[in-house]
Amino acid sequence: MADVTRERGLRKLTHLTQLMVWGDRQPITRTPADLGLDAEDVSFTATDGIDLRGWFVPSGAPAGPAVVFVHGWLWNRTGNAAGRVPFVDRDVDFLPATKALHDAGIHVLLFDLSNHGESGKRPPLTMGRWEARDFNGAVHYLRGRHDVDPDRIGALGTSAGANTVMYAIPGGPPVKALLAVQPTRLPVFNRNFARDVLGPLGPAAAASTDLVYVFLRAPLPSRHDPAIPARELGDTVVQYVQGTGDPWGEMGIVEGFSSVTPRSLGVLRYPSTGRYEGYQYVSKEADDVAAFFTAHL
Repeated sequence: MADVTRERGLRKLTHLTQLMVWGDRQPITRTPADLGLDAEDVSFTATDGIDLRGWFVPSGAPAGPAVVFVHGWLWNRTGNAAGRVPFVDRDVDFLPATKALHDAGIHVLLFDLSNHGESGKRPPLTMGRWEARDFNGAVHYLRGRHDVDPDRIGALGTSAGANTVMYAIPGGPPVKALLAVQPTRLPVFNRNFARDVLGPLGPAAAASTDLVYVFLRAPLPSRHDPAIPARELGDTVVQYVQGTGDPWGEMGIVEGFSSVTPRSLGVLRYPSTGRYEGYQYVSKEADDVAAFFTAHL
């Protein structure tokens, strides 16, 4: 594979635009078996019929609680494998938290969102609004299993995955608890990301992607605001997490989401030196992840 981290100029801009609109498919290179966990290969459909693939990791508890992991932009069901994109990223591993939840008696569903991993296509990426159909399909799947308590389902979402769950809950089946790691408003993220990765002219290039979404008849990035569904999260207990050193997201935005969320526990300010280091809360603080769901499911 070519070293995409060395891309420059027009080639880099073109590649980033492609990734923002159509995404990428990271190969599945790890499995729960790597941590000694049994897992079932599962498939189900989004609420609009898109085929979705993943793993169900049973805890052994009869009719027990379950947590759905919802990954971020360009990732897959196991998290992120660094070095496949034309910007600096880091590994993010969902499997340690999966094991911690399993050991706490909580089932786990890891799955690939549409346009990612081994799941079906629904272009373009909308960073939560259309992907909400994927999450609600996952919850419907869990509610149909005899070994899952339908009233004790939670979600862990990272970045676009956190946005996805926030957009999904108001119109979907009930979700008892959400751990939302670095959700964001897409216009702000795109502006900050583009300036950091492309330079001073980057924000103008990022804003121009609205034209692509008009052509594709998809929700416009400039109108993306999870604060709107956050007001309608109802009885879902939400713990927000935001890295303190995130150059692309903003603490104030996440604090704003928290302020309008009916049952927010506030924002956990996680020490970080970059956006991906903030995501590593899920990898490095697996016991805290398990403790949150144990307390609220």
